Amino acid sequence: MAAKPSLKIKGKGKGTKVSSSSTSSSKYELVKEWTNWSLKKAKVATHYGFIPLIIVVGMNSDPKPHLFQLLSPV
Repeated sequence: MAAKPSLKIKGKGKGTKVSSSSTSSSKYELVKEWTNWSLKKAKVATHYGFIPLIIVVGMNSDPKPHLFQLLSPV
């Protein structure tokens, strides 16, 4: 099972000085983690929200169908 990425910045050792290349790479990693996290959340929202969205759009169409007519395959 893959470990979930942490959104916290992890310190490296006792030193407080950070080189500029390390800072830029840590910023890159932070942006990468946030992007992956947000895309995963968007995927879940799309997965569970698509069919209800279609039903709501269908219910608000001009010839008002009943819910059974929207859900039937014919």
